[in-house]
Amino acid sequence: MGSSLYPDWTELTRECLIDIFSRLSMGKRWDGPMLVSKKWMDVCQDTSLNAVLDLEAEFLSSTDTTYWWSPEFEEKVDSTIRFAVDQSQGELKELRVRHCTNQSLSYVAERCPNLEVLWVKYSPKVNIESMRKIALNCPKLKELDISCSYEITCECMELVGTNCKNLQVLKRNLMPPSEVARLKRYAYVQKQYLSFETLGNVDAYTIGRHMRQLKHLELRNSTLTDKAFAHLCKRCSNLEYLDLVGSSYLTSVGVANGTSSLKNLKEIKKPDFAATLFN
Repeated sequence: MGSSLYPDWTELTRECLIDIFSRLSMGKRWDGPMLVSKKWMDVCQDTSLNAVLDLEAEFLSSTDTTYWWSPEFEEKVDSTIRFAVDQSQGELKELRVRHCTNQSLSYVAERCPNLEVLWVKYSPKVNIESMRKIALNCPKLKELDISCSYEITCECMELVGTNCKNLQVLKRNLMPPSEVARLKRYAYVQKQYLSFETLGNVDAYTIGRHMRQLKHLELRNSTLTDKAFAHLCKRCSNLEYLDLVGSSYLTSVGVANGTSSLKNLKEIKKPDFAATLFN
């Protein structure tokens, strides 16, 4: 054993190491413990430690955001996802990424039937091709974030809603106009990726028809109107959380009338009605 001042960490049991490493993100394990010794690398490959791939913290702390839109960066994200799937031996349950493509998402769908949480924000190369596979192969899905991924259409949402009856959380946020204007200045960002004026009413009717069990719904910067919102609220009567920030086509009266049917609603984030009045 090591001295009292310098304990020999290599002598910790596998159970202790798993407990310690479980407190680190997958990225931090790859950059640290996996490089210490063969034993630690073996522990890091335990399937119980590879059920979650969450890159959101890395995205939030990064400053080189324009590079994210390049094919080279998308390939890096895809490679990371494929590696995580292989490490989990098909037991991946939570995936939170941005800027992935159909290739890696199809890889997930074909190998990880127990997937419960999926975030594919800002992923312009994800569409019906991979989302159909997710809907059909991952019926345990509980949370889906498709914010700012404009190729994920209402047809995709219909497939998920029809096949994933455990879905509780849907985030369908769009970019605010200020972000769209900023990204238009960069060569990496193709203009068709910035079509933020999606069919908000169609989204609302699709969600109301196929995702009635939702408890948490985010529709930031949506173009839905009062009538579509009222329909949505009547159909999704179990909603507990609503985020409508930036949805400038809604009125205060429309939101009040719509939410009056939501008896379980605990929190709502409303648009700035004063700001939209003068725009």
